[in-house]
Amino acid sequence: MSEAASELEKLRAALAVAEGRAAAAEADLAQARAVVSTSEAMIAALKLEIALLRRDKYGRSPERTARLLDQLELQLEELVADAAEDAAGAEQTAEKTTKVAAFDRRKPVKKPFPEHLPRERVVVEAPTCCSACGSDRIVKMGEDITETLEVVPRKWKVIETVREKFTCRHCEKISQPPAPFHPIPRGWAGPSLLAMIVFEKYGQHQPLNRQAERYAREGVELSLSTLADQVGAVTALLTPLKALIEAHVRATTRLHGDDTTVPLLARGGTKTARLWTYVRDDRPFDGTAPPAVVFHFSRDRGGEHPTAHLKGWQGILQADAYAGYNPLYDPARQPGPVVPALCWSHARRKFFELADVETNVRKGKSAKDISPIALEAVRRIDALFEIERGINGQAPEARLEVRKQLSAPLVEDLERWLRGERAQLSKHAKVAKAIDYLLSQNHWPGFTRFLEDGRICLSNNAAERALRGVALGRKSWLFAGSERGGQRAAVMYTLIGTAKLNGIDPQAWLADVIARISDIPVSRLPELLPWNWAAPAASVKAA
Repeated sequence: MSEAASELEKLRAALAVAEGRAAAAEADLAQARAVVSTSEAMIAALKLEIALLRRDKYGRSPERTARLLDQLELQLEELVADAAEDAAGAEQTAEKTTKVAAFDRRKPVKKPFPEHLPRERVVVEAPTCCSACGSDRIVKMGEDITETLEVVPRKWKVIETVREKFTCRHCEKISQPPAPFHPIPRGWAGPSLLAMIVFEKYGQHQPLNRQAERYAREGVELSLSTLADQVGAVTALLTPLKALIEAHVRATTRLHGDDTTVPLLARGGTKTARLWTYVRDDRPFDGTAPPAVVFHFSRDRGGEHPTAHLKGWQGILQADAYAGYNPLYDPARQPGPVVPALCWSHARRKFFELADVETNVRKGKSAKDISPIALEAVRRIDALFEIERGINGQAPEARLEVRKQLSAPLVEDLERWLRGERAQLSKHAKVAKAIDYLLSQNHWPGFTRFLEDGRICLSNNAAERALRGVALGRKSWLFAGSERGGQRAAVMYTLIGTAKLNGIDPQAWLADVIARISDIPVSRLPELLPWNWAAPAASVKAA
């Protein structure tokens, strides 16, 4: 028995050594990644500086130079954010082992805050007795001041947190309160300012260079790289909340899914990347679970992406007829096939484009070019949507009963009429293609599934509404600077979109979350989710 015990102790010791080596290797890798990210950001900053010097020397050239500077600024923004994110990860990894020193990142030289900004002194409460011996014979010998730049709507200010030093006349021990907490290590920006920066970038679609220009006009000069550094650090800080929201979204049995294009900056121009969204919203069928949305970024629109996003999930997916979803519907899929429910708004849109009299006349088409079949199809589909508006928010059983009585006869009559009209049309007719999209053998069961399940909506508008901000933002920020920039955007769009779905002011919620997230245990992170934050927010507003 003693030999067995001795052997067990040796194995435990060997396991501890192996775990220590693995932790050290992980820390080394994180530090190396942070060094590379910082170097890339430095190179991008030098390229931008060279381009600016050339412009100053040779004068402003046409549009091409302006576009080049915009691209360089965006690359610098993304790379600095990457470096901040990697540095935060390196520090967290280094804390897990004592054998690897924390990554010491080259810090940018920070200008002092403008003197014209008002100062607000927050004095940390002084001790009443010596922390070493307990004597009350303590005398102030100096103070340290930590300046934090904070913002109040339309008003800037610098908060001076004063930590007074005291010395004990009895034992000569010097005591001082600990340094104030910052959401970001060695941070200089307050939670409200950080929330404003990320919300304006992702919620108001204002690139950081435009933010920097506006702040400068208000008397506060913050460089592009300084702002990008904060964006990367804030994204790393809030990523755990994105994971919680995604888990909540996947916990339902019915989802809305859709995607949209995102221009991605690449060598020689841009390429078309994708932002995918999955929305959980049970309110149309009187569900009590809070709504939420999760975003994912990918470099292309391959079908492997939705398969990976919904791996292990089973339920009803409301989406368009994109073929990339087909692997999800495979009967052999594990743990089971996803059930498709197609969107009538997509089908209606194909007819509406042929029946939109105003738009077609504006394009110079005569009234005879307007398809009467498309007009009638739109009228019949609109009748289905009118029924849905009357039952929105009711329980699934009540919705299903109304659909069986009112919608089912209309759908049967629509199918019969469309098949009769299709038989008389050429396969090259535009309206024939719209009919084929709706009546396809692979599509029609998905379109009529709402007649079998009261939880299903007639359209996929919930997902399209979630993507509306991205479509508007493309006109402002033109393209994503890198793949990691797209992934950061997915994190922030998830947080901001979920806050909006729950009726929460995203910027106020982000400010509170940034201030609290580092100070609470992981087990209490769900308290910061928008639907759990709504109650305290309401009470504060009432007060």
